[in-house]
Amino acid sequence: MTALKRTVSWLCLLTVLSRSCQSQILNKNCVSEVFLDHVSAVLQVALECNVSQSPTWSSQQKAELLVHLRNVMAVMQTHQLSECIGAEPVQCPEPEVPKNGGLACVTLSNRRYCKPLCNHGYDFAFLRTSRPFEECSEETGYKWKTQYVGGNTLALCNEASIQVAGANTAYFPKDQDCLTTKTSNHSRSDIIQDFTEELRNLDLEGDAQSVCLVCG
Repeated sequence: MTALKRTVSWLCLLTVLSRSCQSQILNKNCVSEVFLDHVSAVLQVALECNVSQSPTWSSQQKAELLVHLRNVMAVMQTHQLSECIGAEPVQCPEPEVPKNGGLACVTLSNRRYCKPLCNHGYDFAFLRTSRPFEECSEETGYKWKTQYVGGNTLALCNEASIQVAGANTAYFPKDQDCLTTKTSNHSRSDIIQDFTEELRNLDLEGDAQSVCLVCG
């Protein structure tokens, strides 16, 4: 890619993430699929160009771009974490999503189940081979059954050279963390399918509802 194209690409990126665009975010045109596709395309071009190929950028310009990216990531992460909110039974509190991993959740027979998963290079603090998921229901007093005392922490994913504390289905692949899994309908479906098959071993009836996958 030529220097001119690189410059145009980075200017487009700055335009998308600039304060002038932020003031229009509430406009329906700015939250449409077309707008989101445009943002994704510009970010992909910027990634391919690589900031190291723009030596003429000042320290201030680079810092400004990083601030915009950080703010956008914070907003998107907040929306991403809200995808499981409102599931039945509504009396159940929202569980904590483990950093360096994620939670797959589903409601079955008016019981809420969530399965912690860790990214590659991380493992659970406690052995989980015999308990791949946790439950919140009337039987549990609408509190999460968990190995942690108090609160809504279901699992922690700590840095580890090997992964032995959980079942084989409790980890994202080496080249595919939680977020990259969510970008693929096929990969996401595989995670949910493994989870629902584990739940079927409880002989629960009914269809799975409020299925979601959120990343820490």
